[in-house]
Amino acid sequence: MKVLGFAGFSGSGKTTLVEKLIPVLKLKGLRVSVVKHAHHRFDIDHEGKDTYRHREAGAFEVIVASDTRLALMREFEVPNRPTVHQLLAELYEGVDWVLIEGFKDSDLQKIEVWRAESGKPARYPGDDFIVAVATDSREQLPEPTGLPVLNLNDPEAVADWLLAQGERFDYRFENYA
Repeated sequence: MKVLGFAGFSGSGKTTLVEKLIPVLKLKGLRVSVVKHAHHRFDIDHEGKDTYRHREAGAFEVIVASDTRLALMREFEVPNRPTVHQLLAELYEGVDWVLIEGFKDSDLQKIEVWRAESGKPARYPGDDFIVAVATDSREQLPEPTGLPVLNLNDPEAVADWLLAQGERFDYRFENYA
């Protein structure tokens, strides 16, 4: 599987870019998974649903499946922040690409999503794991870079760049065990 992160400050367009890349890659016959970093408490089911009731009753894990979907929910008994590598190990093995959103401080290769209008600093000058910058503000980048600069508003071109780099993003679990 190939793994690539997308890093940037909130509001930079990470989610939108990943959302637009998924169907482009799928049209090329690729199976895509996403790992998303969430802050604080979040829920994927709601009060009154069976899975919610089971978790509220104290189940450590609840897995729900149908003929079209599977979801695993695990409650940490003590606060625990899994690494991106632990989350990758949870994924189905038959995936071609995993797009990681968030985990900006991880040791995975990533594209920085940066917009001048955000007023936020760029990460690429100090993060050796950033391999490209996706922006709608190429001429306003805060520092010159030798990294590829991709058009944030052209997901097809970003996907073409990903596929052309192919082997660069191969993920080997044993490298992170």
